[in-house]
Parts: sequence; C-alpha cells; structure tokens
Amino acid sequence: MSANSKSETSWALRLGTWGLPILAILLFVFFSFVLPDSYPTFSNLQGILSNQSIPAILALGAMIPIVTGNFDLSMGYGVGLAHVIVMWFLANKHVPWIWICLLVVVGGALVGLINGLLVEFAQIDSFIATLGTGSVLYAFSGWITGGGRIVPPFKGLPQSFTRIFDQHIFGLPMGFYYVVILVIALGLILELLPAGRALYVIGSNPRAAELVGIPKRRYTIIAFVSASAITGFAGCILAAQQQIGNPSLGSEYLLPAFVGALLGSTTIRLGRANAMGTFVAVAILAIGVSGIQQLGASFWVTPLFNGLTLLAAVGLAGYSTRRRLKAGAEASRKSMESTPQDPTQTPQHKEKSE
Repeated sequence: MSANSKSETSWALRLGTWGLPILAILLFVFFSFVLPDSYPTFSNLQGILSNQSIPAILALGAMIPIVTGNFDLSMGYGVGLAHVIVMWFLANKHVPWIWICLLVVVGGALVGLINGLLVEFAQIDSFIATLGTGSVLYAFSGWITGGGRIVPPFKGLPQSFTRIFDQHIFGLPMGFYYVVILVIALGLILELLPAGRALYVIGSNPRAAELVGIPKRRYTIIAFVSASAITGFAGCILAAQQQIGNPSLGSEYLLPAFVGALLGSTTIRLGRANAMGTFVAVAILAIGVSGIQQLGASFWVTPLFNGLTLLAAVGLAGYSTRRRLKAGAEASRKSMESTPQDPTQTPQHKEKSE
C-alpha cells in the first residue's frame, strides 16, 4: 500500500470516528447563530435533555439486538403498552407505583424472551417476529383502554412517581441521568466483559461464534430480553411524563430509536453498534429536531428529518462496515507478507530434496 493510500485510509477512519461529534457541534453552533435569543440558552438545553431522554433510552435498548445482527420492531408498541399498564394500575388499583414499574419491567423482559425464542428456536426473521409481537402488544393496549384514554383520578398521580421524570438535579432533568447511566453500563458490558464481546462476535459471524463455543441462542435471547426490559423502563418514564394513558402513543418513538442506534454505528466504534456512538447520534437528532421546531417548521418536517437521517444512517453504517473489513483484510495481508516463510516449504527446496 502506498503512502498516499495509507494516508487516505487513516483520514477516512478518523472522519468516520469523529465525524458525528463534530457534526453535532457544528449543528449546535449553526442553530445558535440563527436563533441567538432562544437556542443557546440553559432552558433550551433543559428542554432538549428532557424531551429526548425517552428516545435516547429506547435507542440504547434497540442497539443491543442490533449488535447481534437482529432488530426489535416491537419496541415502539412495547413502550406504548408499558405506559398504558402503569396508568391503568395507578388509576384503578391501590398499588405502590414502584411495584407497578417493577411489574412492567419484568413483563417487558418476558416479551423479549418471546421475541428471542421466536427468532432462535422458531427460526423466524427478527423483522417478522418482532413486528408480529408488536402488533399483539398494540392490540393489548387497545383492549386495556377500550380505545380511549386512561385519565388519572381527581387527586392526580403520586408526586413521588411524577418526580422520576420532572425532578432536576444540579439543574439537569432526571432523564439525562438515566441515559448517562445506561450509556456507561452498556459501554462497559459491551467493550470490557466477555459477554459483550460474544455479542459482537455473534453479530459479525454467527457461524464462527458457534465454532468457538459461544452459545449463540442464549446470548441472542439475552439481547432481546435486555432490550425489552429497557423498553419497559422507558414506558414507566413515559407514563410519568404524559400522566395519561394513550393507546396510540408509542409507535412514534420507533423511528427515532432506530435512527439513533444505526447512526451510532458510524461513529466512535466505526462499523459496529456501540453505546457512546448511539448517545452521540441521539444528540444530533435532538439538536436538529429542536432547531427545526424553533424555526417554526411544519409538523411533517420532523418525521421527514428522521426518515432521511435513517436512510443516511443505514448507508453510512454499511460504508463504515465495509471500510472496517477492508482495513482488517489489508492488515492481515500485510501481516502474511511480512511473515518469513519456512524455506523447507518452498518449491525449490522440494525439487532439491526429490
């Protein structure tokens, strides 16, 4: 490889690694310049962190099956059902909210177990399996609410429950801290623990994972269970935010979640889904959506922005993966060329010996 080719590859890898963080900064500077009175303010920062905390949590949850090469399309309907169940219990039963949230998280994990069994044992493609379970979850939401909305009792919801969303610590909303804790936890698990490395091996080469003794089925099911448990937790936060049960709410979170998870694979850890990259990708979406809304754009501009970003994310993810594989193949080729050959294995030596 020539010096120019090496330089171009190095710059391409650096741009892929740090391109999105730089873009996030540039977007913030741009909107701050265009909207100097409203955008670069602490109150706007609080609003962004608060409004985007649930999409960020869901994006981190969606990232886990993506690491194994699967997709969980039931997450949007799952978060909708989770918040409906929380509101139903709070409105109709005298049960402490912490037990309700625990029930919802465990129920979410059970949904993830079903998804994992359908994918691994029934051998149904993850798109089809999770889309089917998502439709079932949406049906349950309609059945529980009767097609209407669940309104809390006249005395309102417990203040201790609503504070899990609207409380601020050091001026920053609680949702921000949930996201940071989740990013750190998933980052440590995926990057440092053997279980996380096993998930990456399954996603890159399932056959090789089985050959080296990694229990592919078990880890894939765990990935789905983890994603759905996080979805249940996000449903509890959503109930505290909305304070009303709406059966149609939830599906709108699916697209931003997948945009964040897929776009995150194009940065930090180039070519593979990672927690920090997902965090950066969600930050770009949050900055862009907030700026677009403050500019007074029509309501349809936000889904247009998310859809175009998703298409760009998929394209960039594929490009990053190809770049990473090409760099790995090139490194392997150079390693083989630099390794001295055994002289007894050369054709000339074989002829002499004969």
